Amino acid sequence: MYGTDPPRASRHRRQRGWPPAACYVARAVTRPARTAKLGACAALAAALTAVGGCGDDRQADDASGTYDVVVESVAFAARQRLAERNSFVLRVRNAGERTIPNLVVTLRGFSDGAGADRSAPRRNVWLIDEPPAGTTTSIDDTWAAGALAAGATRTLRWVVTPVVAGTHALSYAIAPGLSGDGRVQRAGRDDGAGDTLTVRVADRPAKARVDPRSGRVLRE
Repeated sequence: MYGTDPPRASRHRRQRGWPPAACYVARAVTRPARTAKLGACAALAAALTAVGGCGDDRQADDASGTYDVVVESVAFAARQRLAERNSFVLRVRNAGERTIPNLVVTLRGFSDGAGADRSAPRRNVWLIDEPPAGTTTSIDDTWAAGALAAGATRTLRWVVTPVVAGTHALSYAIAPGLSGDGRVQRAGRDDGAGDTLTVRVADRPAKARVDPRSGRVLRE
């Protein structure tokens, strides 16, 4: 229908060595690839916004007011030995009618040298082998366990190893968030929610032997 001369576009493709079919295939492949790349970028940006820039501190808690809790149990051996693993276990129940935005626990005593003088070197008294999963923050001696619904209970466990002999004090305090002016109190009391434990660490490591029957390591 065009006579002996092809259309200008077709002639251009032929001069560059592109068959007409190849042009359309290349265009069909390029556009979806570009769309997929843009979609991936948008999804990544949305994800970064949702997590607040990939921070670990769960800053979106902004607690206000007073929250009632019950410290159902605190377990930590009062007598320990060097290099012997122990667990500090804290069990907390939300005794109020509101959700605690972010159950935050501060433990002072696993290391010393902390305080107002930030330049003072910190010495580990206990090595923290395993903190509660998913609770690490960038704040010294502070862990954030997330929201705790009314009536719910959460158990937090720190597996630690003492490396300094002597008598040590370990204190804990509970807060309803990393930010805001909220506070926590024991249900029915107005004395906050925290306590101090005294632990004696012997300077001799525990003796160990292997049970020939079970193959387990027994410490004495």
